[in-house]
Amino acid sequence: MPRHISVTIITHNEADRIEACLKSVATVADEIIVVDSFSTDFTADICRRYGCRVVSRSFEGYGQQRQYATSLTSHPYVLSIDADEVLSPALIASILKEKEQGFNHRVYSIPRLNFFCGQPVRHCGWYPDYQVRLFDKRYANWNMHSVDERVVFPPGLQPCRLDGDILHYRCSTTSQYTRVRLRQAALAAGQIAQKSSFISPITPVVKGICAYIDMYVGQQAFLDGPEGRAISRISFLSTYTAWRLARKHRHKA
Repeated sequence: MPRHISVTIITHNEADRIEACLKSVATVADEIIVVDSFSTDFTADICRRYGCRVVSRSFEGYGQQRQYATSLTSHPYVLSIDADEVLSPALIASILKEKEQGFNHRVYSIPRLNFFCGQPVRHCGWYPDYQVRLFDKRYANWNMHSVDERVVFPPGLQPCRLDGDILHYRCSTTSQYTRVRLRQAALAAGQIAQKSSFISPITPVVKGICAYIDMYVGQQAFLDGPEGRAISRISFLSTYTAWRLARKHRHKA
């Protein structure tokens, strides 16, 4: 027996790319819930034009925002997607097949193909980048992490891998991606400060260098050419920033 799917999207000033996202989920969604962090552009208007239910809520962290969006859904099965993501045709077909069959699994894992300044990135640890994004909310849900959030579920559940990709258009410029990573670093700093009893002055630099080496060599970013080098540099900067801010938090505590 076919089942319904609720799609959730969290947004903030996504007017330039939300329409592509909405068009891609239109064929699989029975409802679309958008939790918007008080956008100052036309994001909310575009979403309403596509029949979405739009709810405004201050942003407190990615996990918290995604979980709140899930709490507003009407159907047990939830597909979570970001405003800068699009479902590939193959993935749409896979989801529709599962939907028609009534879903045989509680959680589904989907490969994500990330794009950097328009170029697909197949190394840097960015592909296949499996994401649990389709799940039965009665058995799985988001953790409450401000960053590095993920869907959690009982150990006995094994995610079913779907065919097709989530196409993630991370940025159109290097500076845009840098701004995003630095915002994430500021959120991560609080978590790092809570977990670390002592952070020395040299720690941020060491952590940044290790992040660069892990990305460029360990994750084979060098195979992605100029894009890989840029991503590795930003990995250094964001990691260094997170630990530097965490050290400030520790000194204030």
